Amino acid sequence: MDYSLASIPKELYVRGAWRPAHDGARLAVIDPATEQTIAQVADAGVSDALDAVDAAAAAGPAWAARPPRERGEILRRAFELIIWHRDAIARLITLESGKALAGAQGEATYAAEFLRWYSEESVRAQGEIGTAPSGANRMIILRQPIGVCVFITPWNFPAAMATRKIGPALAAGCTVVLKPAKETPLTALAMASLFEEAGVPPGVINVLPSQQSSKIVAHMLRDARVRKLSFTGSTQVGRVLLAQAAERIVKCSMELGGNAPFLVFADADLEAAVASAMVAKLRNGGESCTAANRFYVQAPVAEEFACRFAETMAAVKIGPGLDDGVQMGPLVNAATRDKVAELVADARDRGGRVLTGGRMPARAGFFYEPTVIDRLPTDARAFHHEIFGPMAPIASFESVDEAVALANDTEFGLVSFVHTRDLAKALAVAERIESGMVGINRGVVSDPAAPFGGWKQSGIGREGAHDGLLEYLETKYVAASW
Repeated sequence: MDYSLASIPKELYVRGAWRPAHDGARLAVIDPATEQTIAQVADAGVSDALDAVDAAAAAGPAWAARPPRERGEILRRAFELIIWHRDAIARLITLESGKALAGAQGEATYAAEFLRWYSEESVRAQGEIGTAPSGANRMIILRQPIGVCVFITPWNFPAAMATRKIGPALAAGCTVVLKPAKETPLTALAMASLFEEAGVPPGVINVLPSQQSSKIVAHMLRDARVRKLSFTGSTQVGRVLLAQAAERIVKCSMELGGNAPFLVFADADLEAAVASAMVAKLRNGGESCTAANRFYVQAPVAEEFACRFAETMAAVKIGPGLDDGVQMGPLVNAATRDKVAELVADARDRGGRVLTGGRMPARAGFFYEPTVIDRLPTDARAFHHEIFGPMAPIASFESVDEAVALANDTEFGLVSFVHTRDLAKALAVAERIESGMVGINRGVVSDPAAPFGGWKQSGIGREGAHDGLLEYLETKYVAASW
């Protein structure tokens, strides 16, 4: 299979078979660069969701009993297939999400790396054995697969967020029902086809594109066979899902919103800081939970950093993601673009100085210019809302204590960025910042081998690393005497 738009199935994937929704409903997929429909896919309803849970539950015992090495080898084949078909998968990502092709290629590689990592981790779900301190008995600790997992993935990284969940689940011996974002179902369907080609048995992975996410997920969470929910998305939706999961005490992993501070100290290498800021801000056009959201720059270098940053942002080429040389594509939909425009308008009203951007280009598609606004009071909305777009608000600070206080002035705590030549200062600040991840002198922190996740209202649990495998394993203690 070539994994092109024309070739991938456009139906639900349940029990290893492609089929339409029970009620025949279809979901339109829109190209954000043109605002035109590029495909129609099956639109799952409640009965389809329960059918997928049936399939996952039926496939579970055999998959859990499969030798860990065999599960790992299947994941390894899936990794190799993504790498082999990287460009075709990247084009799908670009077509439905708007992401520039180079970024989509990077995402496809990143998605594959989760499968390579968990192909290796599949054989590392070890337990323990020891003697009770009293000597009364032996203590045997077992790690066993949790069971049927429901995954809800976002549109901003449709391949990577799927593999970051599917990889550890399959490695642990669990089965999966994946509900991708309605904006980006094509990539998820391509992933289903790819896993099938890699040798994943029928029912182990089931994929349900749907516009009725809240309804079908609520019904799945009420099914006693569903034991795990993993969601990547907004904190607002995460709160609702946690409340629903609480009714049956379903184990949850939540990767929620972010409001990442980017701190630049006066002793920083400004050239390196600007380069990192470009990556941290404009990865996927700013549509990333790890995107730098708030820029705080120490007063002596605030003007120079802002001007350098704005000059670099102004040079970014925007356009349809598949066009040659494009560095930033459109935002995913009109609502996302309009939210950025509202935050820019608020910044202007509060006296912010627009150094570059601040407009929607006069063209089709959901585009917004890369924007830098400095001299902004810290009560501006952009400092307290996840922007999810190419807007960079800048404020200045005087002291280390003030910088830390500004960084921690949020209900979120996913990732933070620190730029300084003083490593001791950087590490001291990193310890004081309330976030699950900190990047020092770099604009990207994500890695399949690292535990990804946040503090406060940015989430629960971790994805990636060995920690990610443990999210799909139950711990059983056996007391034995012999």
